[in-house]
Amino acid sequence: MNLLEQQASNKRRTWVVMAAFVAFFVVLGYGFDLFYLGARGVSFPIGAVAALGLGSVSALAGYYGGDRAVLLASHAVPLETSVPSASSDEQRFKLKQLDNVVEEIAIAAGLPKPKVYVVPDPDPNAFATGRDPQHASIAVTSGLLDLLTREELQGVVAHELSHVRNLDVRLLTVIAALVGAVALLSDWALRGMRYGALRGDRSHSREKRGGGGALMLVLFVLWLAAAIVAPLVGQILAMAVSRRREYLADASGAALTRNPGALADALDRIDSAVEPTRAIKRGSAHLCIADPLGRAVGIREGFWPDLLATHPPMKNRIAALRQMAYQH
Repeated sequence: MNLLEQQASNKRRTWVVMAAFVAFFVVLGYGFDLFYLGARGVSFPIGAVAALGLGSVSALAGYYGGDRAVLLASHAVPLETSVPSASSDEQRFKLKQLDNVVEEIAIAAGLPKPKVYVVPDPDPNAFATGRDPQHASIAVTSGLLDLLTREELQGVVAHELSHVRNLDVRLLTVIAALVGAVALLSDWALRGMRYGALRGDRSHSREKRGGGGALMLVLFVLWLAAAIVAPLVGQILAMAVSRRREYLADASGAALTRNPGALADALDRIDSAVEPTRAIKRGSAHLCIADPLGRAVGIREGFWPDLLATHPPMKNRIAALRQMAYQH
């Protein structure tokens, strides 16, 4: 696929995964209404509305304060603070080069220049955060600045600014909040079952519906199974969205620089670094250009790695970029 076809394909797949996420979330809430509140004569879908309300509140909290939390947790230092404190002329040059690269890529993308941060970590990595282009930040590790050439740095910055332009940082923050809300809803349902409330409603529901009792029992068992696996399913769907957005940001970043090969070379160098990015925590892993935790699942292929990894296999991303470079 060429650049535009790659972008369109990843957008479609992302929306499919998002639709599945929302549908699963609503089913959990509606099941509580049907099997718990319905037996008590409550017709209004309180559970479904409460579930969506819980997710919305969590998403708003992350939307307005998530970027600051990520930057603080990673010990990111503003670029304007890093330059004066740099210990050598070479370091000051690299920091000023980063500032120039961010500014030129922002102009190419038609975005306001984001705030720039440096994470004091020797492992090469980078991430973007913020709720929209007007409130965006980009952070790179000191190890990334030491490792990459200027063209490769352009590719990484273009990738991260593509996340900003595509509103991926907002999307992933909302998804993270929904994952937490799904886990809470699952716990809520299972606690009800533990105390026997749902068992009583099930019997009452069978008596009330007569011949439809068997069907209601089957639906109840399916809903209970869904509630049990809800946290895992939520994580899997969130990771699927994260993986699709990485492919999309690779394609969008290559379109900005018109140099897919430089980003491929940068990813190859980043992939060669075997140490985890210790300054970046597990909760922020999905925001990074490469998995900062160094998990083996991210380099394997197959059904389970595809489900459990926050990032696509690096060699697949590199191969896609090389193919784009050939067509370009």
